[in-house]
Amino acid sequence: MPEVLAEATNVSRVFGRFTAVDGVDLAVGPGEVVGLLGANGAGKTTLIRMLLGLLPVSAGTVRLFGQPPSRASRRRVGYLPQGLGLYDDLTIAENLAFSRAVFGGGRGQDPGPLRRYAGMAVRDLPLGGAAGPALPRRYAAVPVRDLPLGVARRAGFAQVLAHAPELLLLDEPTSGVDPLARARLWETISQTAADGAGVIVTTHNMEEAEECTRLVVLAGGREVAAGRAAQITGQARTAVVWAADWAAALRRLEAAGLRAVLAGPVLRVPGRTVAEVTAALDDLPAELSTEPATLEERFFELVAAG
Repeated sequence: MPEVLAEATNVSRVFGRFTAVDGVDLAVGPGEVVGLLGANGAGKTTLIRMLLGLLPVSAGTVRLFGQPPSRASRRRVGYLPQGLGLYDDLTIAENLAFSRAVFGGGRGQDPGPLRRYAGMAVRDLPLGGAAGPALPRRYAAVPVRDLPLGVARRAGFAQVLAHAPELLLLDEPTSGVDPLARARLWETISQTAADGAGVIVTTHNMEEAEECTRLVVLAGGREVAAGRAAQITGQARTAVVWAADWAAALRRLEAAGLRAVLAGPVLRVPGRTVAEVTAALDDLPAELSTEPATLEERFFELVAAG
């Protein structure tokens, strides 16, 4: 049976009368990248914090490396919270040095092959010393609190990798990062998994979701779908409308309560049949067809239904 690095079994978390997570199952093994998808408030961050033992569960069980979460098991984890987890009054290099010392990856110790990816994660911002050439002068002595958000986020990602963790828990790791840096961060995530680490990552970006081995979609704290991206989209279809007067078509669809999105020269109406769209358009001239739904369209369907 494959090793399970982190596992949640029928886990729930209740805050007063509010249920943030409701009976969710989740597991990740070595070499996997498991994506958590969901709107704000879906329970993604709460689930990660329960896996780490930072929040107690209201029901169900969580395991890190086969045991209840503990300080010892957390030393084997790289956790990137939305708040980055960096000390604001330290520079990037000082944060990395502190992290390596705390997690046992300091001078004279070899944390393993994943160490090199700390440099990859911030290739445009070398960290100095063993991690790369000298830091650009404009950032070398700048406290984290004064760094641009994208630079600080890349530094936080590098810190997560600095002690070569066996499991990465990444909460919106690319938020505020430019497209090139985002691509390089995902290159690092994929390579880290290829080297044997497990990864759980939350994201709102559907292109990023396509990079994941498996996905778990949360809505209202509950799991509404799970599997590979192709399994989640499945046989779902989207009605496609071409109309000379697309603005008029959009108005009629919205008036009928049908959600439509303009995509180039056509309107896409996910989750609706040609018959429903035809009825909504009434006598407006238009050509209709169907196409396979995209992951983003299927995601919004699931969230709305959940």
